[in-house]
Amino acid sequence: MTMHISIFGVGLIGGSLALCFKGKPGITVTGYAHTQEYADQVTAKSVVDKVTLSVEEAAQDADVIFLCVPVGSLETYIKRLSELPLKPGCIITDVGSTKASIAECAAQLTLKEACFIGGHPMAGSERSGVGAASTVLFENAYYVLTPPDQVPQEKLDTLVELLAHTRAHIVKVEPRLHDEIVGAISHLPHVIAVALVNQISSYNEENPLYRTLAAGGFRDITRIASSDPVVWRDILLNNRNVMLPLLRDWNEGIQRFMDMLENQDGPAIEEAFRRAGEFRSVLPERRKGMIVSRYDLYLDVPDHPGIIGRIATDLGTNRINLSNMQIIESREDVPGVMRLSFRNEMEQERAKELLISQGHSVYQ
Repeated sequence: MTMHISIFGVGLIGGSLALCFKGKPGITVTGYAHTQEYADQVTAKSVVDKVTLSVEEAAQDADVIFLCVPVGSLETYIKRLSELPLKPGCIITDVGSTKASIAECAAQLTLKEACFIGGHPMAGSERSGVGAASTVLFENAYYVLTPPDQVPQEKLDTLVELLAHTRAHIVKVEPRLHDEIVGAISHLPHVIAVALVNQISSYNEENPLYRTLAAGGFRDITRIASSDPVVWRDILLNNRNVMLPLLRDWNEGIQRFMDMLENQDGPAIEEAFRRAGEFRSVLPERRKGMIVSRYDLYLDVPDHPGIIGRIATDLGTNRINLSNMQIIESREDVPGVMRLSFRNEMEQERAKELLISQGHSVYQ
């Protein structure tokens, strides 16, 4: 018996889910696109078996529907689905990074013979769109499900079994608790990064040296400030009831640092850094999460003609995929600092071994 899967929003997440399911025995995947232009892109990438511009056509025979549209559009789509004659037993799920609002919306709707199970794959990429879709995006990541109490166990089991194709770790969490945790570990850091970059940007208007010296470390620790503005507008407004208390707590923490400095309280500053270091040291390493990990190597390179090309060629010859390369500093009297970026830890480690064997000084 064939399982029909429909994916609304075949971008990074939806496209990656489609690639995980497509070609598996007994599974067909249909993608819904809202414009012909995007439908053509999805078709060109061959991530689904069929593409349609019709909501009705995408939904009518679906056993499982994945809503992979922006958070701000989720309620619109689930309300539209509630008006359609869905297949009896159909499972509707989503991939939004906030869960309470869509869970409440679904609970208020009459989904006929369908059921809703909220979902959130906690993985991402610095790229977006169907062109960035990957079969390994969710591998070793946490995939959160927020099933309502009344959902039949067999429906939850069906979804969990299907998601096994993603090779993600399934975790069940209550919707509001999910929003509180994700707000703290993902949404709050994004707000802080944006505020910090905008603060330095305002200083830079008076003195361009701020931008010049902000290369390297500052750029790295604030890279999430470059996230999609529309996506994050919707996420933050949707999760505002969680974000406001978090931001108040943040302000209190900053005020404590101000008090330490005003009182010249060295021991308190040391204790703050000690506690932070202690907690950070027990955080899981190299597990995929909402803030995308970077796999970078740094090496000193002399200012010799052709050195950059030779390094890139050596990596390519050894079939090591390089995603980005940057020279952070290069002057005649000072070795340049080269940053090499890779898509995963395996490529990073292979590159490190190769470069060290060639006599390069390599740092992580």
